[in-house]
Amino acid sequence: MIKIIDYAAGNAPSVLNAIEHMGYKASLCRTPSDLEDATHIILPGVGSARATIDSLLEMNILSELEKAVLVDKVPFLGICVGLQILFDFSEEENTVCLGWLKGRVVKFDQNLTRVPQMGWNKVTFQKNIPYSLKSSYFYFVNSYHALPEDESVVWGVSHYGVPFTAAINKENIYATQFHVEKSGAAGLSLLEYFIHLTKE
Repeated sequence: MIKIIDYAAGNAPSVLNAIEHMGYKASLCRTPSDLEDATHIILPGVGSARATIDSLLEMNILSELEKAVLVDKVPFLGICVGLQILFDFSEEENTVCLGWLKGRVVKFDQNLTRVPQMGWNKVTFQKNIPYSLKSSYFYFVNSYHALPEDESVVWGVSHYGVPFTAAINKENIYATQFHVEKSGAAGLSLLEYFIHLTKE
């Protein structure tokens, strides 16, 4: 069963609607026990890194989530802030994050670009993606972007004043800075790709 983590700072219902529109079954996850039968886990995100971490702590779900993703290797997809909190630290409210990936999250230089970035932007994927999605446009709403220490986890790159990490992948962990659920046909195709992944 596809499980979408439904926390106070997230936008889980819109992701659920997208998946059901595609003809798949999914359910919202609100307690640790909801993760027990997960075949895929999605962590959507809007708002701030601090609010997301605080919400997950209040749900008491982090231990079960880490077991499912890091130990059991259940395919995981983080969306927007769901990507940013995977790293060690975010400049947004000086937030200590999950630390699943080494690196930090920084704000776009306001001298270079309008912040936040809002709208469609081209993403060029570098690995593990169907050819039809190698270079597609996706919908972004973000003021911050990740700086991974290990460049091998960079899955896709975009450009907004400067090149930045638009998607990451390490083993069963996938995440996008853009909103797949708001990205039209390309977003649904990427969700389709993720849903067909199996445990390593």
